[in-house]
Amino acid sequence: MNENLFASFITPTILGLPAAVLITLLPPLLIPTSKYLINNRLITTQQWLIQLTSKQMMTMHNTKGRSWSLMLMSLIIFIATTNLLGLLPHSFTPTTQLSMNLAMAIPLWAGAVTTGFRSKTKNALAHLLPQGTPTPLIPMLVIIETISLLIQPMALAVRLTANITAGHLLMHLIGSATLAMSTTNLPSTLIIFTVLILLTVLEIAVALIQAYVFTLLVSLYLHENT
Repeated sequence: MNENLFASFITPTILGLPAAVLITLLPPLLIPTSKYLINNRLITTQQWLIQLTSKQMMTMHNTKGRSWSLMLMSLIIFIATTNLLGLLPHSFTPTTQLSMNLAMAIPLWAGAVTTGFRSKTKNALAHLLPQGTPTPLIPMLVIIETISLLIQPMALAVRLTANITAGHLLMHLIGSATLAMSTTNLPSTLIIFTVLILLTVLEIAVALIQAYVFTLLVSLYLHENT
């Protein structure tokens, strides 16, 4: 196959204009909503999952931290739907773009850190210097802790980008091998196709888990600063 291995990660365009914004807005529009007093099974299951996830994330937070619950639930739904979008044929996964993941991670991290410096200034500054540090090591440890604080949003974005990109590349390679061997060795093709199906199931789980991990880490950063 002459297709570029990274062709699926190129931002699609419509009439020369980037279509990433339209693609990003599509998954949330597909989430079903109910206009009736009694919900159907799909809406009921969806609400139960949202309530269960919200309860797990918000249990450790105080009143100020729980005010972020709507934002965090919207974040996990958005990331999960965009991750699953990339598993459809001839689709585009916005979360494989590091720039987009940084655009999500930096404002949320900055908001959590700013909240901590405003409400608990002494505790926020105390995190930059571990208790019992010898005096000669204080300047070095302050620099190290500051760097580790500033690198948190980059770690969030890179983790999400790397996991989603690696899974898509592996599926692309195995799918190409299945197609190439389909005319030469049928037993091997069936084995590789079975592996591809199992990998697809794994990627669905990874898409949901990475959305949960990203949101959970943002929630932990918020918990440290409230």
